[in-house]
Amino acid sequence: MTAAAADELSETLAALADPTRRAILTRLTLGDATVNQLAEPLPLTQQAVSKHVKVLEKAGLISRSRVAQARPCRLEPARLDIVADWVERHRQVWHDRYDRLDRHLAELADDQPGSESEAGAS
Repeated sequence: MTAAAADELSETLAALADPTRRAILTRLTLGDATVNQLAEPLPLTQQAVSKHVKVLEKAGLISRSRVAQARPCRLEPARLDIVADWVERHRQVWHDRYDRLDRHLAELADDQPGSESEAGAS
């Protein structure tokens, strides 16, 4: 992973760490929305929601366009693919390590005096 990709991943994960920002992303899965629309169900001021939107936009998780006077926010799911790829890659690494540990523990158990493999050999 390049330094730039690592920085993008860190920025994306930091943005996703906040439950309010995750709630905003969840709302945007239903369709584009303005900051005022995003703020309606949240117990936050419009200014606070705007700050969260800026963090999400900087992280590349959302984009904003201009439609007349409105500036609707749109989910950018491609950035989530970076996170999903990273998680999957590391999930596989840990899965492989646990498999090796299981095999090693089974070998150690087989080498113990009185184990089934030795009992069957006598």
